[in-house]
Amino acid sequence: MTSLYINWDVNSEIINLYGFPLKYYGLLFASGLVLCMFLLKGIFKTQKLSEDAHESLFLYGIVGIFVGARLGHCLFYDFDYFSQHILEIFLPIQKDSSGTYQFIGYAGLASHGGAVGLLFALYLYSKKFNIKYIMILDLIAIVAPLGATFIRLANLMNSEMIGNPTTMPWAFVFRQIDNVPRHPTQLYEAISYFIIFIVIYSIYKSKRYELGKGFYFGLCITLIFIMRILIEFLKINQSEFEDGMLLNMGQLLSIPFIIIGLFFVIKNVKQTS
Repeated sequence: MTSLYINWDVNSEIINLYGFPLKYYGLLFASGLVLCMFLLKGIFKTQKLSEDAHESLFLYGIVGIFVGARLGHCLFYDFDYFSQHILEIFLPIQKDSSGTYQFIGYAGLASHGGAVGLLFALYLYSKKFNIKYIMILDLIAIVAPLGATFIRLANLMNSEMIGNPTTMPWAFVFRQIDNVPRHPTQLYEAISYFIIFIVIYSIYKSKRYELGKGFYFGLCITLIFIMRILIEFLKINQSEFEDGMLLNMGQLLSIPFIIIGLFFVIKNVKQTS
């Protein structure tokens, strides 16, 4: 049976130029955003929204996601460390045992923080371009699961957010972590999010629900965070303090998103039924 296990030992760096690494994580993160923006271009055109508004969305989105994801990780998952290393929250460096700072990239991004950061950035964006906030949320929701797919693939390339030990024949052995066959939870999430993208995009193309009323936003966050809660049961905890908790931090932070999402979904379904 063990011969079926996938031995995963991928170097997270594609190339290193004079101490500055190009990593799969950054490449996949950026690729997902670019693909989402490409799909949104056609949707913006259909909704008669300006090209300037579309082009500016990329900057607002990437800053909101990155800042929120970074702060979310530092505050919710590793506060003890970063409260003593404030500079490392904002700069891609880390002090080694000799007291010298090394460039390591931004190691540690939390998806819940990224979601909150994106919501805040989109609020500022809606004010700037005079577009209804709920319309922007619906537009982003159509493509957001696709972006999330790429982020989880990036986690796989980093051998991070690994699953619990398993004897399933499709188990991954993350050689950079240990020699234990584990659930490839990054792939579980990536596949789930891609399916969610197909579902939401198909509903949008069917024109059953009108953009700008919160249905797509609600459906997106409901499905994504339900899957997050379920798959978290197959993951190892990201921080030691979670070991004694019935639900870990990722699951607890998902619950408010699901409640908000269900509110918008139920409201829209009632209006169209």
